[in-house]
Order: sequence, then C-alpha cells, then structure tokens
Amino acid sequence: MKKILTYFILPFILAPVLLASCGEDRSGEYYALISTKTWMYETMQQNYLFYNDIPAESELDFFRKPSEFLKSAASSRDQKNGVLFSHIDSVFNETRTITSQYPSYGIEGALVRNAAGDNVVHVLYTYPNSPASEAGLKRGDWIIEADSQKINSSNYEQYIERPMQAYNYKIARKNTEEKNDTIMVEMPAPRVIEEPSVLMTKSIQAGNQHAYYILYNSFEAENELREAFANIPSNTTDIILDLRYNPGGSVSTAILLGTYLAPSNAMNQKCVDLIPNDKINKVQTYNFDPQLLAGGNRFDYRNLYILTTSNTASASELVINCLRPYMTGKLFQVGEATFGKNVAQSLFKDPLAPKLEFWLTTAYISNSKGEYEYYEEGLKPDFLLEENLAGELGEFGTPQDSLLRPVLYHIENGSFPQTTAPKTRVASTSILYNSITKREKKAQLPSHFSQE
Repeated sequence: MKKILTYFILPFILAPVLLASCGEDRSGEYYALISTKTWMYETMQQNYLFYNDIPAESELDFFRKPSEFLKSAASSRDQKNGVLFSHIDSVFNETRTITSQYPSYGIEGALVRNAAGDNVVHVLYTYPNSPASEAGLKRGDWIIEADSQKINSSNYEQYIERPMQAYNYKIARKNTEEKNDTIMVEMPAPRVIEEPSVLMTKSIQAGNQHAYYILYNSFEAENELREAFANIPSNTTDIILDLRYNPGGSVSTAILLGTYLAPSNAMNQKCVDLIPNDKINKVQTYNFDPQLLAGGNRFDYRNLYILTTSNTASASELVINCLRPYMTGKLFQVGEATFGKNVAQSLFKDPLAPKLEFWLTTAYISNSKGEYEYYEEGLKPDFLLEENLAGELGEFGTPQDSLLRPVLYHIENGSFPQTTAPKTRVASTSILYNSITKREKKAQLPSHFSQE
C-alpha cells in the first residue's frame, strides 16, 4: 500500500518567541527551520526498523542540520564501529556511477608507523585513469614524503586524500632485485575521478585448473558487472571474487551478482528476504531470477572463492550469506570475518528539499534459511588469514598476494594449506589510518521497496 508522508509541527518552547517577537508573525521562519527534520522524524516513526529506539520529541533538537539530527535520533543498533548505517546524501545519482566527491589523486592507502617510528603511506591501490596511475604509483608503494614534508594524521588529507595542488612524492618501492629503491615522483594536478566498480578481471592458472579473478569494489554500475561476466573464458573451472575492500552498494546489483554466481538448482529460488518492522509487517522476497541476466550466459563451475576482510560489508555480505545455502562445499570464504552489517536502507525524499537523500534503515537482510544474525561477529571465513597492511601486499591476482595464495593452493590440491597460529603484526608497527575503512557501508534497496 502506498505510504503517504505528511508533515506535523512539534511544540517547541522557542516557537512562541518566534511567533510573537516584536509583534511580528514569524511562524514561516520557524517552520522553515524545522520542516525537514519533522518530516524525517515522522518517516522514521513509520518506516525505521528500530522505531522503538527513537528518542521522544522533547529530547531532540529539531534545529540541527539533517545529518546531525539523524545521528541524535538513530538507534545504537543502526551503527557499528563509529559507522551510522542510516545516512543523509545531498545529490541523487541516477546513473549509479561513483566519482570522487572532490579532486583527488585516486589513491587508497594506509598510514603506517614503521619500526623506525616514521609515518609512511602504504598504497593499497590506485584507480585507473587517475593522476596516481598516470604518475606510475601502484599497490605496494610507500609514500615517504610529499614536498619534503613527512606525512602524519594531521596532514594526510592535505597530501594524500584531498590534495589541492600537485606535489612531489618521495616513494620507496621494490626493484627487480627485490631491494628497496627510493625515487621522486611528480604528481599531476588532482581532479575529480570516476571510481570503477570492477577494478580488475584476470584469468589465473593453478595446476591444471583455470580460475577467473574479479576484483569488485562496489555494487554500482551494473554494466561493468555484466561485462566482467560476458568475458569469462570458456575454460574457466573456478571463480575468485575479491570483495576485500567492497563496502557494498545497491541491493539490486548484489542480487544480479548472486544470480550470475548461483548454481542451476537455485534459479527461481529465494535469494533474499527483506524483513521490515512490525508496523509494515510485509517481507519482501527476491529470487535468483535468470531473467535478470538479460540474455547473458550462466555457466557451471566447480568452486567459488570469496576474499574478505573487516572492510567487506553490507551488499557484499548479502551475496555471501544468500549463496551459502545453495553452495555447501563449493563456496569458500578466505581472509578475515566481514564487517557485520545485516540491514538495508531505503531512499526517502523530502518534497521541500529535493536534493536531499534520506537513506533510512528499513529492513534486515536474510537468506533463504532465515539467517541474518551476523551483526556481532560478521560472516566468518572458512580459511582465516589477515591481510597485513604494514607488510608486503603482493599484486592483485598473483601468487604474491597473501590472500590469494591459499586459494590457488586449494584450486590445485583440493584443500587449504596447513597453517600455524597467525603471526601477529610486529609491535613496533601500527596502522594509524586506513582510507578503506572510511568508505560508506551500503545496502541500498530498490526505490520501490519503501513505497509499497
């Protein structure tokens, strides 16, 4: 049933002052200040998954900015590790392509304090067609200085994340003899860049088997996903889906990916249940639907390997959780436990603030077995292995990549390598900042979900 969002006016002590000041009727000014927040409050009362946790009207400040008001009204169950799942966006992106919000070099990195006590930036990856890639920066490089300045937590944004000009970087990297070289790199001017969802595809041979590797960083741009699956070689025996840095995105795109990966016996079977609050009390079910592939080919393969870290979140977790019931003994999660975001957000729009997007948590994400309780510990891997951001990373899609190495072993031998207790990171090194953890965790529902 179509939900009608109406406005109501809250009784504030300040209202009479505004209405009666100097004998003027300033009610319009008062209503303009609080109208969006009253609309948000009413929307939450009806649609919020955790509506019982919303504070009373008298405990909220309706004169705050929308994002600040949301933070004050949100439930503790709607956030984790400092990340609030419901959120406010200011620009609606109909094309579902991702661009940097401000000029950048296109670097994702980790600020590390090394054994010598120096702060250095470890490059996790660079975006294609970005200033960083044009300058030749690559995964595993160490940025030591920018314009002869040491990099720290205070100036990381200035020199790495949101540069306003071109800098000269001092870089340390391995040479062909595996020894450290120091070079100077002149960076191009920063600019707004497009961030592809599919960062890499690659065929990899392991023994007599042939794996297809997909490094997938966000659930946007379905055309990129379709192209990746259209180009799978016919001799592919296994699939490696790298979600280690993927914080989520569109639920529709996640269902599309799940449909590409699901076995034949899962077609037209339940993929996901979206479970709303008891006021709405209407579960939305989406199946693995072959019609979603729009003529694209499905194919049979032996095993699916999914690489994860604590930054694997939301729509990424949906894919893993919803494939598991249909792929016992064929789906292997390798790496760390995932973030643990088991809820989805619906989009609501305020007619009086058309550029504001209100993404409100409205549903639990459940698989066909009714399993969705992974908020506390995330989805646990079948083979536990930490990616050491302070150590050697290894290039994506190669045996030098520590997360990929046990996968290639399993593809070739049918089992994972024997391991001892994981080595702990050297005490004298520490991660001060990781740009990946800052990325928004998303499971954005189809726009019609909140309207039915």
